[in-house]
Amino acid sequence: MIWIDYLIVFDSIFLAIVVMMMHSTDNINDAFSGEKSELFKNKKTRGFELFLMRTAAVLSVFLVVAVVLSNNLPHS
Repeated sequence: MIWIDYLIVFDSIFLAIVVMMMHSTDNINDAFSGEKSELFKNKKTRGFELFLMRTAAVLSVFLVVAVVLSNNLPHS
């Protein structure tokens, strides 16, 4: 493993932690039954939830870039 592989492991663990910390107000039964048609209702996120959403987006982009770079770098 090279240095970028370690970054990928840490990034994926941190991304999983951030996603698990996010709060969802939707009920999973409503998503499958179709009762609640407001699945993508325009709600404005604020505070810590906004921070978690932005962090997850940045970590996701970093993970994809790191995986692409890792595949192109020579491994010893």
